[in-house]
Amino acid sequence: MPRFSIIVPSHGVAGRLSQALDSVLTQSFGDFELISVCRTPDCPAADVAAARAARDTRVAPVHSPPEAGLSGARNTGARAATGTYLLFLDGDDTLAPGALTALDARLARTGEVDVLYFEHERTPWWEGEPANPAAPLLAGAPDGAFAPDAAPRLTGVQLPAWSAAYRRVFLAEHGLAFPDGHFTDVGFGGRVAAAAGRMAVLRSVVVRHLVRRQGSRLNQQGAHHADLLDQAELVLTEAAALQLSDARREALFEQVFAAVLKTAAHPRRLPSRRTGPGKGSPRRAFFRRASALYAAHRPAGFRPPGGSLGVQHRLLARGAYAMFRALRGANRAVTAARGAVPYPRGLRTRLLYRVQLRRPLDENLVVYCAYWGRGYACNPAAIHAKARELAPHLRSVFLVEAGQERTLPPGVEHAVLGSRRSWEVLARAKYLVNNANFAEGVVKRPGSVHLQTQHGTPLKKMGVDQSAYPVVAAATGSFGKLLGRVDRWDFNLSSNRHSTQMWERAFPGSYEHLEYGYPRNDVYCTATAADVARVRAELGVPEGATAVLYAPTHRDWETGFDAGGLDLEAFCEAAGEDVVVLLRAHYFYDRGGARGRTGRVIDVTGHRSSEDVCLAADALVTDYSSIMFDYANLDRPIVVYADDWEVYRETRGVYFDLLAEPPGPVARTPEELARVFRDGAYAGAESSARRAAFRERFCEFDDGRAAERVVRRVLLGEPPEAIAPVTPLAERVPAPAATPLVRSQ
Repeated sequence: MPRFSIIVPSHGVAGRLSQALDSVLTQSFGDFELISVCRTPDCPAADVAAARAARDTRVAPVHSPPEAGLSGARNTGARAATGTYLLFLDGDDTLAPGALTALDARLARTGEVDVLYFEHERTPWWEGEPANPAAPLLAGAPDGAFAPDAAPRLTGVQLPAWSAAYRRVFLAEHGLAFPDGHFTDVGFGGRVAAAAGRMAVLRSVVVRHLVRRQGSRLNQQGAHHADLLDQAELVLTEAAALQLSDARREALFEQVFAAVLKTAAHPRRLPSRRTGPGKGSPRRAFFRRASALYAAHRPAGFRPPGGSLGVQHRLLARGAYAMFRALRGANRAVTAARGAVPYPRGLRTRLLYRVQLRRPLDENLVVYCAYWGRGYACNPAAIHAKARELAPHLRSVFLVEAGQERTLPPGVEHAVLGSRRSWEVLARAKYLVNNANFAEGVVKRPGSVHLQTQHGTPLKKMGVDQSAYPVVAAATGSFGKLLGRVDRWDFNLSSNRHSTQMWERAFPGSYEHLEYGYPRNDVYCTATAADVARVRAELGVPEGATAVLYAPTHRDWETGFDAGGLDLEAFCEAAGEDVVVLLRAHYFYDRGGARGRTGRVIDVTGHRSSEDVCLAADALVTDYSSIMFDYANLDRPIVVYADDWEVYRETRGVYFDLLAEPPGPVARTPEELARVFRDGAYAGAESSARRAAFRERFCEFDDGRAAERVVRRVLLGEPPEAIAPVTPLAERVPAPAATPLVRSQ
């Protein structure tokens, strides 16, 4: 039997789950079992847990359906546990170094206790000093093990479940489990403390709790706040049956109703009007039920606290909702703060935008933008094209920079970024679709739907994860403004579970992940041999040539394009007489100039569609560009040219070691690069095996139907269960290559 069972629910925190699990597995004290509770065996968190379980037999993944919620996940973990003591850890929290050693030592000194409370840190997700709210609660407790009457104010309702260790047999004997619904820590913690016969405290930090940027669901507006009253009634009813001492009953009553009044008095937690069936105000209903509970459970002789809280107690005791509402209104006037809204430049344009914001949303208007207005491209273009087919009733407007109008296909309605018309459609559109971000001045209107499509799978660090890399952070600008833009997202598109986890970390927000694949990659499963031949002819690829696409990424420390020290003409000569290079620099270096050919190098940087360029290529050479993830859908050879990997990794930051998990051969010098083509290694068996593993991980959702899924879910509002499932990788047929994979002579 292990000393500790650590139970870690992981719903919605896959991006940080590895840190939580590793904080346990690296503890100096090793007598534990680690139970990771995931939604399903194939969810992103399950992959993280399974990887740890493969390396360490102490990890035991179990599954609890999402509809069971946090309480169901914890109870599932508790039923699977065999340890003497249970600890609960949220999936994005961590154990402090040495935490288990400290707990074991404390329990050795106190002997067997039913519950051992300990301190925890609440760590701001971004900046600020950690807080230790448990320290004052535990300060007055006796030094050794004690009976609950010795510390009557330690009621359990003010401490989260992950701030204590619980004796497993004690919980089982008393039938103590997490109650259903929200605020489950109040119900569980209060019942545990009421039933406990022997307690102890540890005055050191055991858990470091990450305060999420989007805040706790418990602090957001909604009908779920009624669950707080359910938990309060459960705790107070059971406490009454246990006949606690007067001091304990009064402390429990006071602390429970401090939480109840905090919700009742908060101007934004309870909706002012009922949105579902029935009539009446949820705020009034909450107050009246709370008042009835107050009257039913108030201990004889209870004296309300002083100050404003005491006034609230007295109004609740009298059932005086009108007066309480007036007090809440005054509180709203003091606490409400409306952020300044940045508006577009130009007085007339600002006035126009403000006027348009007051008009109703146009339910059939969709505004698209790609790469900050560079043209008709990427996921927004693919979604736009599919919407014209599946939702012809929708009117679409593509936003482009001045001068890019000519790049739009015929029949695509557009507006120039910054123009009065662009701000007009931005103000009125029901749907806004972008692969980057709209300007800060764009207001997220109630009822509007913002879809962030992204434009690649992240190898390099993104979003707030860039903060630790000075060169990148300086170029990124204000992370606060970045996150303000993230707050507008309703949906975020993902092409694989790796991306889902990294977006969750890099762009913390309350949006919904759509694991539908990238619409721009649909063509890799739908294009024909004729499409490939047409594109090659447009680009000027000679008949029978082996076209190698060279697509290096941008270096944040460089100001201009550098081919990575490669002499591309020399590469062609060394690689084989049939080899030509399609050069596609990062889009930062596309200045709109005409592409051209120099010897055997064809510059396709200015070509409108990176998808077309990939279709034309028989093989890809890249360094760290996300194009490798898209190109892998074609199941054609990929070679990584990593001449400065160490510099890039340390300067830019990466999410995984590309050289350890590459999609094909890795070359570190021009000579090595030429050699893998000259001897055919680029298309050999080892290359194919690496590519297969890479495709399994990163081509997960790109099956040719991503655009359809997005249009149906986002623009047509179809329910998730009606959306077509992703076709398994083994059943997909990639677009055919133009030339067979043979060794160049």
